[in-house]
Amino acid sequence: MTVTFHVLGPLELRTSGLPVRISGKKPRLLLATLLLEAGGVVGADQLVEVLWPERPPRSAQANLRTYVSSLRTDLGEAGGCLRGNGSGYAIDVPDDALDLLVFEELVGQTRYEEALSLWRGAPLADLPGSPLWDRRLDPLHELRLRAAEELISRRMDQGDHTGAVTELRGLLAEHPYREDLWGRLLLALHRGGRKAEALRAYATVRQLLVDELGVEPGTGLRSAYESILADEPPPAAPRQLPPDVPDFTGRADALAALAEPFQVAVVSGPPGAGKTALAVHAAHTLREGFPAGQLYLALDGREPADLLAEALRALGTDTPPPTLHERSALFRSLLADRPMLVLLDDALDASQVRPLLPGNDSTVIVTSRRRITELPGTRHVDLGELPADEAFELLARIVGGDRVAREQEDARAIVEACGRLPLAVRSAGARLAGRPGWSLAVLRQRLEDDRLNELQEVRVRLDRSYRDLPDEAARTLGTFGRLGALAQPGWVVDAALDRHRADDVTDLLVDVNLLELVGTDPVGQPRYRVPDLIRRHALERTPDRDALARVLAAWTATTEHAMARLPTTVFSLIAPRTPRWRLPEQTLNRLTSNPLGWFEAEHDSLVAAVGVAAEAGLAESAWGLAAAMVPYLDLHCRLDTWQRTHGVALEAARANGDTYGEAAMLRGLAQVALYQDRYEEAVDGFVRSRQLFHEVGDVRAEATTICGLGAVSQFRGLPAQSLGHFKRALAMFLAAGDPQGEALARQAIGRVCLKSGDLTQASESLNQAMRLAQELGDSHREGCVCLQMGQLHEAVSFHHHALDIFESLGDRHCGAYALQSLARLQVRRGELAPASAGLERSLGVFQELGDRSGEASTTQLLGELHRTAGRTGLALDYLKHASDLRRRLPV
Repeated sequence: MTVTFHVLGPLELRTSGLPVRISGKKPRLLLATLLLEAGGVVGADQLVEVLWPERPPRSAQANLRTYVSSLRTDLGEAGGCLRGNGSGYAIDVPDDALDLLVFEELVGQTRYEEALSLWRGAPLADLPGSPLWDRRLDPLHELRLRAAEELISRRMDQGDHTGAVTELRGLLAEHPYREDLWGRLLLALHRGGRKAEALRAYATVRQLLVDELGVEPGTGLRSAYESILADEPPPAAPRQLPPDVPDFTGRADALAALAEPFQVAVVSGPPGAGKTALAVHAAHTLREGFPAGQLYLALDGREPADLLAEALRALGTDTPPPTLHERSALFRSLLADRPMLVLLDDALDASQVRPLLPGNDSTVIVTSRRRITELPGTRHVDLGELPADEAFELLARIVGGDRVAREQEDARAIVEACGRLPLAVRSAGARLAGRPGWSLAVLRQRLEDDRLNELQEVRVRLDRSYRDLPDEAARTLGTFGRLGALAQPGWVVDAALDRHRADDVTDLLVDVNLLELVGTDPVGQPRYRVPDLIRRHALERTPDRDALARVLAAWTATTEHAMARLPTTVFSLIAPRTPRWRLPEQTLNRLTSNPLGWFEAEHDSLVAAVGVAAEAGLAESAWGLAAAMVPYLDLHCRLDTWQRTHGVALEAARANGDTYGEAAMLRGLAQVALYQDRYEEAVDGFVRSRQLFHEVGDVRAEATTICGLGAVSQFRGLPAQSLGHFKRALAMFLAAGDPQGEALARQAIGRVCLKSGDLTQASESLNQAMRLAQELGDSHREGCVCLQMGQLHEAVSFHHHALDIFESLGDRHCGAYALQSLARLQVRRGELAPASAGLERSLGVFQELGDRSGEASTTQLLGELHRTAGRTGLALDYLKHASDLRRRLPV
């Protein structure tokens, strides 16, 4: 049994198509009120107001319950859909069981004729009505009127002028003063060959307006009348939208934003992002809602006055007025009663768009490479690259799904090479579609060889964008391109232009979508990147070598500023002739207030900057920047980065004949080799760098290198040789007046003496090193000395203090050695459980960092601990593994 409810006309209830009688006016009013709010609870007080609008009886609530009961009985099997709660009542009906809901659904599907056929007259025409119904019925009447108007437009477009006339006369009977409806009636009659009737209709409406309102017909209606008198063919509604893109793919969020009501929307994005394709596709989905027409204007840098003349001619004005102001006013007047969809493609800026905005009920979609933010109330849709899956799908739809499925890896490489930009993917797909004999691997290789040469459409768009830039912006974009694909901090623009606060250029590049704001980094800086194809295009321009050098000089100065705020800078070497470009002191202090945090945030950018400097032949910047990173890399055990940056910078220094730079990089690489137990390589590096430092006369740097040789000797088990190196270095540090180097050398001497059993000399040296570290505020050196003093005095407190320092500085490597030393002491004191836990932690760090010597000694200690604990089998496994590790260590 099917039960349906009908309110679009007299109230009806039908069961299996047959009417069901509802007894009494008040139950009918009750049902009508509940149906208008189907699914929602209507308060009992509101229902009382509908049933007794004048003066409700004292028993109104009781009477209401009686009427509900009566209605439930009349509904029969459908009575279960009627429900009550403590505050009111509701009726639950399926969407397809209530004609009002079906009507709204059909209108949403643009099935206007079916929707209007549901109306049998005025809603609930057989009932007295209530003011409480108006909030539901008023929008319903508006929706019906819009559906009727759109159906009329569809009939006229299809040449069914008789049907349009019939519909219009019906609407005018309800809305006799709507001039737009009268105008459309005149046009429908005239187009249907009924000129006399059209003239008579104009006379009728003019008389009506003059007699009853005292006004003459408006401009639109008079224009329609005059065109009929002159026997001019009435202007056809413009249908100017470009063809839709048949294989349009993705952009669901952007399309959803354009599906919601708006007056003006601006679609922006970089060249090739598919702005026009999206706008055209969205416009085709909206066009049914604009039967009066759709206008398309290609703005392309043209003057607004010329664009308005084109639009006015499309609207039937053969001779547009002479001035921009008059043309804009006439354009708004013509669209005042004829809401249209207007697509303004490739706008330059807000000043070009403003005169073209019609206002009122028209809808405007603007596409622009620039983010146009000056138009009030605008909906902004920003496009970027497509998600990988959507870009892949677009390529498959152009090339063919089977072909792409056979070469998926190459297909994905192609869309990535296209930057996932729709225009580039479409261009690549068109090449493949036109060359069925090519494998996808052929195009993939050609894109890898010369990307923009294979994507000529993209190149043309980028050429135009570049030409439109002011000189400063164009030079900045080129410099950004040379810095690589990583996001850069905003101050890079200042250095590139050699002026502070160059935000105007940054904002311009972001607004025209050539520079992408990717977010804010952990130290609070906005970061920007140049999308891949734009970057490659920028690299084709003549480089601004001075701008690039300033940016690298700024990186060097900022890195040295951050380095100076680190807890230890013992291995730092300052490049005396390296160019430096300083940010304002306040900015530097803010950025590097947490120097370790700054280094973490900028790690990848610093590595890239070293490579950029080396590739550009700016050797001093390459090795100066690499050297400034060393204290951070040492603290955080970033040995791979240390090795990579110094290797690149060493080649640059040698190519440039930079002796000091070569020495500095050799010394750094030797330190990494020492940490990784490559002793022969370490010795070679230290010896060569010492010779070079001696040649250039840098005593401090030479002494630091001699300390490296002392460390190698100590690790090789040559204490006398080691002590000789450290004492020689101490003398040189003293002669150079370098207290930091002195602290390093005294601590190293104390360490060698401690291991050799010379506890008196060890104590003296370590005490002197501790005094210097504390006077200098060098907490890292203090931690290192604490570790040796803990061994000297077998004191847990010294070990814990050292551990606290290393953990606070993030130095996991020294922390692992502190854990190892503490565990030795704990084993001797019989505290096996905490010793075992500490050794396991340190072992993990040594293995992660590639410190094979530390790994071997810790493994040995774990074996001895397990033997002490009586775990013989486990102890033998550890001790055997430790022996194997030691055999693999260099001698």
